[in-house]
Amino acid sequence: MGGALSGMTTRGRCLVAAGVAAALCAAVLNERDLLRVSVFVVALPVLVCVLTARAKLRLHAERHLMPARIPVGGHAEVVLHVSSADRLPTSGLLLQDGVPYTLGVKPRFVIGHLPRHGGAYLRYHVEPALRGIQYLGPLKAKIADPFGLAEFDRELGGTTRLVVIPRVFPLFGLPTGSGLGAGDDGSVRLHAGQGEDDAVVRPYRQGDDLRKVHWRSTARRDEMMVRVEERPWHGGTTVLLDQRAAAHRGSGPHSSLEWAVSFAASVCLHMQRHGHHIRLVADNGTLIAPEHGDHRQHEDALLDALAALRTSHRRELTCGADPGHGQELIAVLGATTAASIEELIRFRPRGSRSLAVLLDGAAWSGGETSGEFDVARAGTLLTAAGWSVTLAGPQHPVDQVWATLCRNSQHRGGSLPAGGWSG
Repeated sequence: MGGALSGMTTRGRCLVAAGVAAALCAAVLNERDLLRVSVFVVALPVLVCVLTARAKLRLHAERHLMPARIPVGGHAEVVLHVSSADRLPTSGLLLQDGVPYTLGVKPRFVIGHLPRHGGAYLRYHVEPALRGIQYLGPLKAKIADPFGLAEFDRELGGTTRLVVIPRVFPLFGLPTGSGLGAGDDGSVRLHAGQGEDDAVVRPYRQGDDLRKVHWRSTARRDEMMVRVEERPWHGGTTVLLDQRAAAHRGSGPHSSLEWAVSFAASVCLHMQRHGHHIRLVADNGTLIAPEHGDHRQHEDALLDALAALRTSHRRELTCGADPGHGQELIAVLGATTAASIEELIRFRPRGSRSLAVLLDGAAWSGGETSGEFDVARAGTLLTAAGWSVTLAGPQHPVDQVWATLCRNSQHRGGSLPAGGWSG
């Protein structure tokens, strides 16, 4: 009974209050007719609530999401199919679908007439502003009586999973000798001394330099082909993503963590499309994304892992070993102490190619700095150890920082800023 009365509307409660007041007046004035009316007035909303609460809603709802995997800032269409199993048409139905605040407002629909056959199709769009694993639903229907005295919510469907992957930016160029680990410059041709007919080619991928198009193979295969002039090192490239909560500043889609995730995703996909074997690891050296499947499967697994990435509670970098396994390393580091930087340098083999992007925490936190984290000190230590270092702030586009990092790699220990800092 308590659960049934909880759905009583304001109109119903006012009617009950009026009935009680009338009953008190009838008792004082000894008016039996007024007492009968007051009993009816009180009993009507109570009876309506009980009957509405026990009423069976024979509705069925299905949710279709197209697509079920979109990047930040993308668009997805949600289609709801609502049908009724009642013999008579359903009217005056108010529906509301559960939508997380990061996807927008919760859509509401009013179905004036729901036919028995065919049902109704309802559509709305979502535009995610933040990456993550989101769930749409459940779809709720408000059931009310014709008098407006009672109202209850009924769930018509479950939830639907939406994967919001980080935004990936197109990048151009590669660090000098990228993928060769501790070896020499990577501009050595695979078939030195041989003619154009023997050039190693592969299909064109977005972002490839048009100057490397192999026109003879393109004409023969009727598909854009580009020359492969660098031999990728079998050990590949490791991208280290600092996911410590203490290392990042800001909140929401404009935080330093979201910038770092987007940068790491862009770099991994860019280098993998250029034939490099990519490993994505966390600040403690563990793999973030599994290494299996073909390129497409690996890209999807990598983006899905980054979509679900959460911050850790570690205070320091705790790799305990070389995260790059002796090969090329690209580290995306947040606010880091000098002790953590020295430990990272100590585990890297001498001569191994190492690049770093340092996030300027002060720029993300509105100028607030901490004496514990000194980005200038971190940049100086890395540069002195032979690393190529670039600073990044919220005002620096991902592709600009990548271009600066590629230029820095031409000089071991170079530190050319993307912004106004130099190590």
